[in-house]
Amino acid sequence: MQRGPQSGSGVIDWILAEKIAGYVAGSTNAATPRADLSALAVESERRVTAYTGLTPVRPLPPPEGIGRREWVRTNIKAMRSLLDPVLERAGDGLGPLRPAARLTLGVVVTTEVGVVLGYLAQRVLGQYELVLLDEAADASPPRLLFVMPNLGQAVSSFGAQEDEFMTWVALHEVTHAVQFAGVPWLHGHVAGLVRELLHSAELRMDTGRKLHLPGTAELKRVASAVRRGDLISIFASPAERETLDRVQAVMAVIEGHAEHVMDAVAPDLLPSLPTLRAALDRRRTSQSTVSRLLAKLLGLELKLRQYEQGKFFCDAIVRAAGTAALVRVFSEPEALPTLAEISEPSSWLRRVGLGPELPQRAGA
Repeated sequence: MQRGPQSGSGVIDWILAEKIAGYVAGSTNAATPRADLSALAVESERRVTAYTGLTPVRPLPPPEGIGRREWVRTNIKAMRSLLDPVLERAGDGLGPLRPAARLTLGVVVTTEVGVVLGYLAQRVLGQYELVLLDEAADASPPRLLFVMPNLGQAVSSFGAQEDEFMTWVALHEVTHAVQFAGVPWLHGHVAGLVRELLHSAELRMDTGRKLHLPGTAELKRVASAVRRGDLISIFASPAERETLDRVQAVMAVIEGHAEHVMDAVAPDLLPSLPTLRAALDRRRTSQSTVSRLLAKLLGLELKLRQYEQGKFFCDAIVRAAGTAALVRVFSEPEALPTLAEISEPSSWLRRVGLGPELPQRAGA
């Protein structure tokens, strides 16, 4: 018999989470773009592979135009594959506390998942959707998604030419597809880091070792993390912090590389490129006060820093050592920059034997 959406761990009510997300996501009256996604994807792949030197070893997934609710459903499925096994095993260790703990944890986590996905569903333009755990990749092949209502809304709010904006976004998402199809070890590397974090989460949720009142030092650490907007580190052990740093570094490279490529290959296609870049950067930073507070509380500001820091790194190494430096970044896992090297590209260039001193990023 097929298992229902609420089967499995029983901690998160995935049906309710999806309903909350759909309510938060809302709708838009913006006109749906009429772009030929297939043609955009083909041309983007040609340009991206020529510039990056990355050659896909398998066909890229076909582009799909979807709505906000379909985006939510897709990401609910992905989150469930990650979270259910962890929460199930964590609950097994609670003994007689298990029913009450599940009820309390379930309400909190279900609501948070719904709010986070609904908030993101309002803003995401496109997504290369990839199952993070590589053992599940065969059952859930990657997808190349474009959230059409949000793209239409962005075209309208930016006052952009639809064909230019859609081409620009397609270049970004196709770059992600080329990264994972052209770098055979990348998926396994990211999946390994995710497994490390999930294993750490299981250990951390062993409440038998965690039921205690926080001391003064712990309260100060939490307050400091809140001020920095670095909420991820509040519950992280030193070992987890190291893994998180590696995750942040590789995600900054992946996002920054796509940002660099979309600008580098677009000038002859997009006469309005400077205007588009300025508008997109404003969109990422000029949220309302409530939205910015929500983003900080949910740890979503990290995504913006990944775009900024990763693009800074890729721009800098290409200026210093040419596009061969981008190929070197993806040559092997050991060639990936550390989080510190992303802020100081010259240290990465020295380590891999490619280049000169570069100025450190201001405020890094």
